[in-house]
Amino acid sequence: MRLVVGRIGRAHGIRGDVAVDVRTDDPAARFADGTVMETDPAGAGPLTVASSRRHSDRLLVRFKGVADRDSAEALRGTLLFVDSRDIAPLDDPDEFHDHELIGLAAVTTGGEAVGTVDDVLHHAQDVLVVATPGGGEVLVPFVAALVPEVDVAGGRIVIDPPPGLLDLAD
Repeated sequence: MRLVVGRIGRAHGIRGDVAVDVRTDDPAARFADGTVMETDPAGAGPLTVASSRRHSDRLLVRFKGVADRDSAEALRGTLLFVDSRDIAPLDDPDEFHDHELIGLAAVTTGGEAVGTVDDVLHHAQDVLVVATPGGGEVLVPFVAALVPEVDVAGGRIVIDPPPGLLDLAD
């Protein structure tokens, strides 16, 4: 399974660096020198990281073969992927990679089906995006009080929603 780890933004400078919108919890490992990434659109890659560095709260990446501003700007909007098999499991049993959560069935503590985890948003608080059978979605803060059980092997998460949370899916 391919995992999105970033999206290329605008060019930075004249030597081919690009700003990357990071979509991974471990940018140092994902954007390490020599890492090869698949791309969408596929014709833009694969891209190999030549170097990466932090600059003003942004990650700047230089890819091999991208040596000038025009080449870097041509990559703008490209999604960067790694293979989920290349990501080591986490040591903490209460932490999960996004790809482990996406696709899990969401049920309430009473056993009522809610939907399927469709995405994980990382903002001030991690939030699960649960797609409901009716075509809507529910945003569930990923905290122990609201998600008391995550059973990756069993293919489900259990949520204990406060009153009204599930009504927002309609």
